[in-house]
Amino acid sequence: MKMDIAFGQYCHGDSVLHRLDPRVKIVTAIVFIVEIFLAKSAASFALIVAATVLLLALSGISPRIILRGIRPIVFVILFTAVINIFFVRGEKPLVEFWVIKIYPEGLINAAFIAIRIIVLIVSTSLFLTYTTTPIALTDGLEQLLSPLSKIKLPVHEFSMMMTIALRFIPTLIEETEKIMNAQKARGADFSTGGLIKRARALIPIMIPLFVSAFRRADELATAMECRCYTGGKGRTRLNVLKAGPADLIFALCVVALGAAVVLLNIYVPFFKVGIY
Repeated sequence: MKMDIAFGQYCHGDSVLHRLDPRVKIVTAIVFIVEIFLAKSAASFALIVAATVLLLALSGISPRIILRGIRPIVFVILFTAVINIFFVRGEKPLVEFWVIKIYPEGLINAAFIAIRIIVLIVSTSLFLTYTTTPIALTDGLEQLLSPLSKIKLPVHEFSMMMTIALRFIPTLIEETEKIMNAQKARGADFSTGGLIKRARALIPIMIPLFVSAFRRADELATAMECRCYTGGKGRTRLNVLKAGPADLIFALCVVALGAAVVLLNIYVPFFKVGIY
């Protein structure tokens, strides 16, 4: 696999985050996402960013890998920020030209939105895919959802499906790049023309990509059948998940972070604006 594809990859290591129970990481990731959306002031956003930097330090993962994971969503971040710059209103415009008015609140809101998206992607990746193997992620998700099996929901199959989807994201990205390079070698042009022309140029990519995806799915199903996989009923696990003191301490720290974010929003409301 090419090294410039970072999203969805597991990075081998023995850091604090790597050793945490996957169930704890899944739950704390959800709590951390809620805390990101609770942040509404400069102080609370600074605390969230500092917590994300601390997570990166605890994971032992190179910042270059994180930057490669952010690169595909740069356009989304910029587009969302620009929308907030031009459509968020305030009291006194900072720049006014014809029908265009830019308010300080719009700039602050755009900065907060960009930070929010970046922190959201980085933190969830650190909690889950970068520091948790697909097998551990499947086991953790299945055990968290195990109460739903009492109402006949296919918890094991759902967990397996989610994990396989995460596992094959970088594979499909690499396959897409190979197909695009092959099409370019045959004279295809994906970088010029209008939006409609570029969309039509992607059709020769989508067809072989779907064929490749279905072929990989068939090969995976055959491999699972050859290993006598029949579902989760009656299956045992080689590694039994056990939460320890470190998991409890980490979970309490994440909860305390949420309380600190709420308090900062109330008592240190500098540059506090409505963020949507």
